[in-house]
Amino acid sequence: MTEIHSDGGPLPHVPDDFTIEQFILDGQHPVKPQWYDLRPVMIEEATGRAIGSDELRARVHGLANALKIRWNIGHDDVACIFSPNHVDYVVALWAVQKLGGIVSTANPTYTAEDLVYQLQLIKARILIVHPWVLPVALEAARTCGIPPDQIILLEPVAGSPYSNIQELVKFGLGQTQQFAPLRLSPGGAKKKLAFLSFSSGTTGKPKAVMVTHYGIICNLVQIGGYLKLNDESVPTERKMYRPGSVSLAVVPFYHAYGMHMLLFGSMVLQSTIVVSPKFSLERMLQSIQQYRVTHLCIVPPQVLLLCKSPLVKNYDLSSVYFLMCGGAPLSAELQEQLVRTLPNCIIGQGYGMTEISTGVTFIPHDRQVDASGSAGLMLPGLIARVVRPDGSLAGYDEPGELHLHTPSRSIGYLNNPTATAETYYDGWIRTGDEVLITPRKEIFVIDRLKELIKVRGFQVAPSELEGHLLDHPAVADVCVVGIPDDFSGELPFAFVVLAPNAQTDSKEKEKDLEAWKTNLKEMLMKHVSDHKTPYKRLAGVEFVDAIPKNPSGKLLRRVLRDRAREMVSRGQLSVLRSKL
Repeated sequence: MTEIHSDGGPLPHVPDDFTIEQFILDGQHPVKPQWYDLRPVMIEEATGRAIGSDELRARVHGLANALKIRWNIGHDDVACIFSPNHVDYVVALWAVQKLGGIVSTANPTYTAEDLVYQLQLIKARILIVHPWVLPVALEAARTCGIPPDQIILLEPVAGSPYSNIQELVKFGLGQTQQFAPLRLSPGGAKKKLAFLSFSSGTTGKPKAVMVTHYGIICNLVQIGGYLKLNDESVPTERKMYRPGSVSLAVVPFYHAYGMHMLLFGSMVLQSTIVVSPKFSLERMLQSIQQYRVTHLCIVPPQVLLLCKSPLVKNYDLSSVYFLMCGGAPLSAELQEQLVRTLPNCIIGQGYGMTEISTGVTFIPHDRQVDASGSAGLMLPGLIARVVRPDGSLAGYDEPGELHLHTPSRSIGYLNNPTATAETYYDGWIRTGDEVLITPRKEIFVIDRLKELIKVRGFQVAPSELEGHLLDHPAVADVCVVGIPDDFSGELPFAFVVLAPNAQTDSKEKEKDLEAWKTNLKEMLMKHVSDHKTPYKRLAGVEFVDAIPKNPSGKLLRRVLRDRAREMVSRGQLSVLRSKL
């Protein structure tokens, strides 16, 4: 076996001269559903305000005109959107792209330190911010030298000196058009950057993935080609998307899963999107009932709440007929509980990667519930290699690292040739995931070969936390690993070698050794929680005499990870779970 080609025949034509906005709002394509109606594109969850395609076009045009007039935003200028989900999120990103600009989206739970790192790397010209996170944005902007008049609020705030989207749209629509919309020549979409999307890749600190307009459009065509919604031989009740479908957007738009699959995918597949700014189980249940939601794209912690919470029985969830879980693997046990909660629902998992733009697999067509534990079937147009540790290629049902070749791939990491060379080669992308692929082209994720820890679907680079802990005077050496957690999937846990000065000259240690250890562990956890976004906080600390390393000095992370998981299973590991 050399390479594994996905089924589904040749990939349908992918236009290479469209922007994402042009393809989604105005482009005609055989994979787009042929049903048309006057249903809204989006609904604001809290108010029920509906936004149709004409209003969406107008708002994008008005904001683009204002951005050109006020800030002269143009070709390759970068705007950072720092916000939870919002109905004007897509307005902001498409307005920037309409001018030839590039968008980078930031996690709204970031600390100022996290945001500074992103803003400096992408060299952002403007910062589009939700009022909820304005204090963090202002601190980061000051550090980066972004002046206050280059900060735009997604919602108006009484007495605020900052411009906001509402007034800018109104201003732009009232002025003569001052810009030429981006028009791409044949092949231009393959080169034109749409996003600088942050990912940790296979290792290390987050990197800016250079995602093109073509990459996103291609992946949407791959998904549409897989679903075959216009195939009249398939009964409507067996299709995964049907006329009148409604998707609930609780997965964040700043994340590739939320933006590429949920936001853009729902638009292409003509599913109205109920935009939820902040997840809470009860709010999600209310919205499912109120808006008759048919489609849920969620992550394992949300699945866990759906299965365990007594609140669920108080709501009518009968409208839901499709549920995809992504971001991290879903256990077979949890999937069985989910089937009991939603007995008439198509249920399965998806797998993707920011560097692929984004989807790699989709729920199998031939069964209502995919109870196999697979990450889904390969999308059309994909070629996979399963690479053994010795570099040889594995066959079906044999484990190895997944390498992918797809026309949707991104073009590398911004200003980081070393990291690009580690992940990208000869048109292929190393995923860092150990998998096996069955003869029916189903992917099973066995383990992550890369070092990333997946916390509620978010990527946490151990090296980032290790570097921060090593700044603490009490730490001589450290290794951070992921430990299993029912709610979050994994949590970061630190094995720490204490510096000599931390182990001596302590009266507290002499009086009560265990209390001294507990206090020191809590101090180290606070050292992380004071500077890192919540999902990067440590679940606990264990003191060790030495960190295992190979002869060249590389951390033997898997040794400690296996040790930690064994200790958790035996109840021997003290997981403190920071309350800070």
